[in-house]
Amino acid sequence: MHVFNSDGVSIAYRLAGEPQAQPILLIHGFASSSEVNWVNPGWVDRLVKEGRRVIAIDNRGHGGSERLYDAALYDSRDYMAEDARRLLDHLDIERADVMGYSMGARITAFLAINHPERVRSAIFGGLGSAAVSGLVDAEEIAAALEAPSPIGFTGQPRAFRAFADQTGSDRLALAACMRGSRRRASEDEMATIGMASLVAIGTTDDIAGSGPDLVKLLPRGQFLPIPGRDHMRAVGDRVYMDGVVRFLNART
Repeated sequence: MHVFNSDGVSIAYRLAGEPQAQPILLIHGFASSSEVNWVNPGWVDRLVKEGRRVIAIDNRGHGGSERLYDAALYDSRDYMAEDARRLLDHLDIERADVMGYSMGARITAFLAINHPERVRSAIFGGLGSAAVSGLVDAEEIAAALEAPSPIGFTGQPRAFRAFADQTGSDRLALAACMRGSRRRASEDEMATIGMASLVAIGTTDDIAGSGPDLVKLLPRGQFLPIPGRDHMRAVGDRVYMDGVVRFLNART
């Protein structure tokens, strides 16, 4: 792991592949990390094998990055997308393909909206129409994360609490992140994402929203359904991996 200073916040990241290879920036989901989201499922090995240089960030409050407990410091547009942009600056990478999953896909969207010249292509994993509508109850999930026990919580709050416990995350930092990172992009903003884009969602995912509906907003969007996978189990699916590799090889 490497660490850099992103406007006063310590951000961890991983590097793999040859420095001269085409770069792809990976941005993980909520309560996850670069290791959980990208290393363990085999993404990093696969992308390196395909000739890519992989940069995988640990979002603030996650993995090896600094924990923050002020929800305002997790705004996905003003802070988390800028961490990603500063990482590209830190590594002297002018332009990269960018793939995010779930919350990471939301960050990817804001990076593409704020700095389109830095994003060669955008891959939105586990995020469809929820990018503009929102489907989770952030306050209820944050409450489940802060509670001494998950008893009494059901559905998404209990699932997110269980995942946070499974990954050994700092639940108080995650509660702040959940409250602060839920900013939605507008339909008009999503329509400005003009680079080649791929939306990849499990067919049983009840968190992401509609993939085809998001694709309609993207000028150069494509949809990749991941058969029989929900939000948590789509990440390492071979259909997802193969589809992303095809997309990257074909994109212009």
